[in-house]
Amino acid sequence: MADTVTTNDTVSTDDTARSIDRRSAAPMYDQLRRLIIDTIENDGLQPGDPLPGEHRLCEQYGISRTVVRQALAQLEHEGLVERVKGKGTFVARPRTSESLVHTLIGLYDDVERRGGHVHSDVLRHAVEAASDEVAQALEVEPGSPVVALERLRLVDDEPWSLSTTWMPETIGAVTLDADLSEASLYRLLAANGVRAANGVRSAEATVATHDQAQLLGVSAGSALLRLRSVSRDADGRPIEFFIAHHRGDRSRFEFQLREEQSQASLLHVDEHGDVTSAGTASV
Repeated sequence: MADTVTTNDTVSTDDTARSIDRRSAAPMYDQLRRLIIDTIENDGLQPGDPLPGEHRLCEQYGISRTVVRQALAQLEHEGLVERVKGKGTFVARPRTSESLVHTLIGLYDDVERRGGHVHSDVLRHAVEAASDEVAQALEVEPGSPVVALERLRLVDDEPWSLSTTWMPETIGAVTLDADLSEASLYRLLAANGVRAANGVRSAEATVATHDQAQLLGVSAGSALLRLRSVSRDADGRPIEFFIAHHRGDRSRFEFQLREEQSQASLLHVDEHGDVTSAGTASV
């Protein structure tokens, strides 16, 4: 009689119907990966449903824990499962495609046009002295007053990203009395005659610090995507600089490519973060 998935230590289907073929050229971890995907699809498992734990998978298929961990790591990388320390392995929630890397829109507008909802917990919103990094990005003197806005962004009530935006004081001053928990910063700036015309935005992989993990609801060391952006107005003046950390298990970024925009800059960055050479490459 087939078992039913109820906990992390149960098996969902007939054990004899699925097995690892040791004579196959396919690696055992990849075979197990496929078996787990089949289980999710055939049993109609939904996001959040538990999957068999590592020990149960080892017993069921007669394989080592190393093989099991390789398979689960690959599935986690693909966004199909999520592993929660101390709790087990679960079917993952689908990742949401975002266009923040290659457009000047903000998270609020990007999610809203997909029918989602963004709420912001404002952690810091005040005038402060510009650090060297902020001063360089905004083209002001170090120590100059700038407006800093730090927010934990929640998409459909789930922690999604942690961002800090800095603006020259003359621009950011209009935001200081505004409630940005349910509003778009870009719309507020536009209403006051400040609009981004162009900018530079980059993305790189990083891992969550302890403090970031606490706010984003992930484990320390979890994968994050770090966005760094400087936006300018039509006259070329910097109007905002932000650094945002997005949960790697909830976001994926997609690029729309056109023939006339098929050149990309290729930057080589050394271990200190300095650009050592640059070129162009077709994409």
